[in-house]
Amino acid sequence: MRPADLRTELEPVWCSGCGDFGVLKGLTQALTDLEVAPEKLAVISGIGCSSRLAGYVKAYAFNSIHGRALPIATGLKLSRPEMTTVVVGGDGDGFSIGLGHIPHAVRRDTDLTYAVLDNGIYGLTKGQASPTTERDTKRGRGMAGAEDAPLDPVLLVLSSGCGFVARSHAGHLPHLRQMLREAIQYPGFAFVHVLAGCVTYQPKGYADGLLEHSFPVPETHDPTNLDQAMNLARDPRFALGLIYKRPRD
Repeated sequence: MRPADLRTELEPVWCSGCGDFGVLKGLTQALTDLEVAPEKLAVISGIGCSSRLAGYVKAYAFNSIHGRALPIATGLKLSRPEMTTVVVGGDGDGFSIGLGHIPHAVRRDTDLTYAVLDNGIYGLTKGQASPTTERDTKRGRGMAGAEDAPLDPVLLVLSSGCGFVARSHAGHLPHLRQMLREAIQYPGFAFVHVLAGCVTYQPKGYADGLLEHSFPVPETHDPTNLDQAMNLARDPRFALGLIYKRPRD
C-alpha cells in the first residue's frame, strides 16, 4: 500500500499552507505503515476545518455534527470492533461543545484514536477565540473572554485517566506519522494533540512559533509514570512525543 491508496478523489479545500494538510498526510502514512485496508477503516469527524479530513480518506467516513464525533465513533466501534476507528476534529469541536464527551470516552476506554488538530482558533467560522486561544491573542485582537485561561488538552485528558497521550506538530511529518501509528496500535482510547497552524486567522509564522516553543520529550522520561507525565504536561512549553502510555494487563 501507498499513502495515495487511502486518498479519495476529493481535493482538500483548506487554505494553502493549512496545518491540516500535514495531518492528512501523516495519518495516511501511519495507516499505510500498519497496512490498514480502506474496508477496515472508519474515520469520524465533527464540524470544523479539520473535520473535513474524513472526506479525503478512503474509508467508511462520517462527517457528523458539531462536538459529537466521539459518541458516534464509540457506537461504531462497539458494533464493529474489527474496524480501525480514527476520530479527527479541532480544538473548538472537541474542547467546547464536545468537551463533555471526552472524559466518558476516556473512562470507557473504547479502542479509538482521537486526533485533535489544535490551531488555537475557530477557523471555519471566521476566527473567533476557541477554548485553547491564548490570553495575549485575545487581548491583542479584542476578542471575547480575554481574561479566560485557555484549556490545556493534554492535562485535561491525563486527569481524566487517558491511557495513551501524545503530542506532535503538523509540520513535523516523520514525528506525526510515528505518534499516530503508535496511537492506532494502542488497544484502548488514545489521544494525540496535534499543534496545527491556521494561515488565515493566526498571524504569519504562527506554526513556526509553536514549533519554536516546543521541545522533544526527554529520553529520560518514563511514559508509564503518570506523575512524570503530569509534570511534563505542566511545562509552559509544548512537549512533543509520547507523554503517557499506561501498561496494559
